[in-house]
Amino acid sequence: MPAAADIRAFTLTGADSAVTVLNLGAVTQSWQTDLCGPSRSIVLGYRDPASYLDNPQFLGGIVGRVANRITGARFELEGQVYQLPANEPPHLLHSGADGLQKRLWQADADGTRAVRLTLRSPDGDQGFPGTVDFETTISLDANTLTYRMNATVDRPTPINLAQHSYYNLSGRGTIWDHHLRINANALLPADPEGIPRGPKLSLDGNTLDFQGGKLVRSADPDKAGIDLNYCVDTSPPQAQLSQGGLTLNLTTDQLGVQLYTGRHLSPLAPPLDGQTHAPYGGLCLEPQGYPNALNQPEYPSIVVTPDRPYAQTLTLSLAPESP
Repeated sequence: MPAAADIRAFTLTGADSAVTVLNLGAVTQSWQTDLCGPSRSIVLGYRDPASYLDNPQFLGGIVGRVANRITGARFELEGQVYQLPANEPPHLLHSGADGLQKRLWQADADGTRAVRLTLRSPDGDQGFPGTVDFETTISLDANTLTYRMNATVDRPTPINLAQHSYYNLSGRGTIWDHHLRINANALLPADPEGIPRGPKLSLDGNTLDFQGGKLVRSADPDKAGIDLNYCVDTSPPQAQLSQGGLTLNLTTDQLGVQLYTGRHLSPLAPPLDGQTHAPYGGLCLEPQGYPNALNQPEYPSIVVTPDRPYAQTLTLSLAPESP
């Protein structure tokens, strides 16, 4: 278990942005900007880095080995059944309570432009087979933040990482008046426990369709919360979030983007200045492979091998909102 004294913070600086990254969990603690408004962090964060030692809401971290939910906390690979520690009984979420967001990564800074984080996960870690060497490079160029996530393995094993920041472009309040566009004409239908099952569901005529862009409240008028995986197109940006004159463009090479509107957010530790960590105080846009792919054979495989390593690139850029 890491100790507070082991946590290091690295600040990347750009034109109108400053991003603070921790070696604990490869967490993005803050993204401070004064673009199109007063200075504020557009990602939710805790004031004290030590608060991330207990981070059940996964704020800002790189989650895995396998992000999202695995039904029954089990899967079969090469004829062997693997039973995993269920943290949402009977299911597994983001690889459990001891996922990558709780680990102390080795961190090396490239001045104030980038930080490279590495972590070795041994065979059997989190219940998964194989030794995995993870490498994540986080870089800031002007107002563009890029995550390059890679993993090499010594045997076939599932890998599906997700960057788990909560966004609020005004730095305070709720996300209901954020305007969201997602370049996806289908999503993965989920059961009442949030487990994706079955073929893609067309979004044509569906309230949850964000292709043309609309306020988040328009897609969820009853404020029940959204936690669904959108099957995104290859045309960038795959998602665009706007509020108060500021736009966040998201570009990914992954097949899906999980939209989570923060229904279960709660004030677990003192937040960054001006923020309130409460339900719907931030939303997540998490690029990843399809959730529960290990138990849905019709979904593209998330199993990687020594000759087919894992790679994901996520690019987030800030710009004034188009008129």
